[in-house]
Amino acid sequence: MGVLPYGVPSFGNRSISIKDIARLAEVSHSTVSRALHNSPLVNAETTEKIRKIAVESGYMASAVARSLVNRSTKTVGVVVTTIADPFIGEVVSGIEKVANDRGYSVLLANSDADPEREKRTVRSFGERRVDGILVTASRVGSSYGPMLHNMNVPLIFINNQYPGPSSYSVLIDNVPASHAAVDHLIQLGHRRIAYIGDASGYQSDTERHEGYELALKGAGIRIVPELVCLGDGKPELGEKTMEQLLALREPPTAVFCYNDMTALGALRAARSRGLQVPGDLSVVGFDDLFLSSYTTPALTTVRQPKQAMGTKAMEILLELLEGSTPESQFIVKGELIIRDSTSSPRLR
Repeated sequence: MGVLPYGVPSFGNRSISIKDIARLAEVSHSTVSRALHNSPLVNAETTEKIRKIAVESGYMASAVARSLVNRSTKTVGVVVTTIADPFIGEVVSGIEKVANDRGYSVLLANSDADPEREKRTVRSFGERRVDGILVTASRVGSSYGPMLHNMNVPLIFINNQYPGPSSYSVLIDNVPASHAAVDHLIQLGHRRIAYIGDASGYQSDTERHEGYELALKGAGIRIVPELVCLGDGKPELGEKTMEQLLALREPPTAVFCYNDMTALGALRAARSRGLQVPGDLSVVGFDDLFLSSYTTPALTTVRQPKQAMGTKAMEILLELLEGSTPESQFIVKGELIIRDSTSSPRLR
């Protein structure tokens, strides 16, 4: 047995094992395993010593070869609707933080909100033998059953738009969050409140619309069908839809929007008509994107804990990979963030 640089012995043709590293580092083999997986249970000095020995002895270099044997690639696939969505960026940030801390690499793919492309991307990740897959705002969540059975790869949904049975998911409790947003407008004195939803038939839109109606009914306010319109979650159609609402014989004094991007369009429509926000029109969004505090006026909205949702989804995936059985659904609460885009209605 020869000696490598820094006094680490060579093991000849034999592959070095965790037990060899444990003996050299004078620790247990379980401590070596934890250190190589960046476990917080091992102090930084011991981790550094173990990793140095692993690198110098060639153990780290053979990680890819070992993965072919134990079928673990230490990679996860993340499918997003579009990388241009600020919401997605924060979710992925939460995923990457946990993944990196646990020694996993993240592969990112864009589905362009196309259901068929989403399924192809998930299938492709499965063929690449990633250890797990996370999908944001899935357009086909309820139809993954047969595919998952064949792939044998754990799949976690974040804000699944078409929930199916036996799927693991992290989602926001849309109904009470939306109820709180509309109730805020009611408490300010608004009685003619519009809702701009999303025409795609998403679960989130159904639930946010439900929260809107429950708040109105709870306050004894009649639901007016002409005040409920559908956009597509983007500013352009949000602006066009808001213009239609403002053209009504009796326009709304407030609007609750499906998301912040829709609210951006609503703000622009009000400005183009020379209306004051919030004096003439109060506007509420949903998501609390980073840009929402920089609009003029700053947008009142419902905050989704986006980074925390990504973190939790990755933690659930790791639990599954380690043989645990977590709860199939983890529901987070929204938080109403009151800024400058809402006030009491101006008398007309």
